[in-house]
Amino acid sequence: MPTNEQRRANAKRKLERQQERRAQRARRNRLIAIVGAALAAVAVVIAVVLTFVLTNQDKNKQASTAGSSPTSNAFPGVPPLPSFKPPANLGANCQYPPSPDPASKPVKPPRTGKVPTDPAQVSVSMVTDQGNVGLLLANNESPCTVNSFVSLATQKFFDGTQCHRLSTSPTLSVLQCGDPKGDGTGGPGYQFANEYPTDQYKPDDPKAHEPVVYPRGTLAMANSGPNTNGSQFFMVYKDSQLPPEYTVFGKIQDDGLATLDKIAKGGVAGGGEDGSPTIPVTITSVRLD
Repeated sequence: MPTNEQRRANAKRKLERQQERRAQRARRNRLIAIVGAALAAVAVVIAVVLTFVLTNQDKNKQASTAGSSPTSNAFPGVPPLPSFKPPANLGANCQYPPSPDPASKPVKPPRTGKVPTDPAQVSVSMVTDQGNVGLLLANNESPCTVNSFVSLATQKFFDGTQCHRLSTSPTLSVLQCGDPKGDGTGGPGYQFANEYPTDQYKPDDPKAHEPVVYPRGTLAMANSGPNTNGSQFFMVYKDSQLPPEYTVFGKIQDDGLATLDKIAKGGVAGGGEDGSPTIPVTITSVRLD
């Protein structure tokens, strides 16, 4: 038979074991609570970050397409401009032979032969009496065209010239400029070959003559036939349909698009869809930034 002292010792050890087990359970519960709270906090942070990223992506997507008509909705079945793939001889031999008509304004032809494609882009500020038009020239895609445009700009060929043509048709929304005569017949006295997107097609490819979408913000050369580029250019203020026979050599910055929208809103003088803009537009200067 255990003595009273032994019974008290056994009871004391039993009580101590019970207290230790209760302490362990309490510590475990506290740890579980802490881990659970931490995981919940991490989940909240992840949710906030994902919401921020997705919201910004949506905003960026909206900003990138603001003011332009999605190609799939505006022109069903009409493909976009082809992806640019550098031709083997890009910028290797730029030539500017005389055109049938003499220069409308005294100017020297640009340098010929090989021209650099670096820097890839050339920033230009065009000032008109209707507002500024910032341009970003694609020197890495159409270097011969950029070489000519920069040459004309530095010689002040465009200064004081009028943008003579506004088109507001459902398939062509452009403002055309670059003619000192102001009637669409003038030029620099030389001409040169097409570049992008014409150079993305083989000569016998029928798609080279089928319409594609020139998106809003496109800066491209006007011409009177294959390889007859001169000084006239057009700026696309709304997605337009054209065969890929007009050299794209840059894009229009946001300030320029705002200026174009204002001019286009005024419409064509005398009504109609093509002609002189109701709001006269004179280029004050074109300068490299």
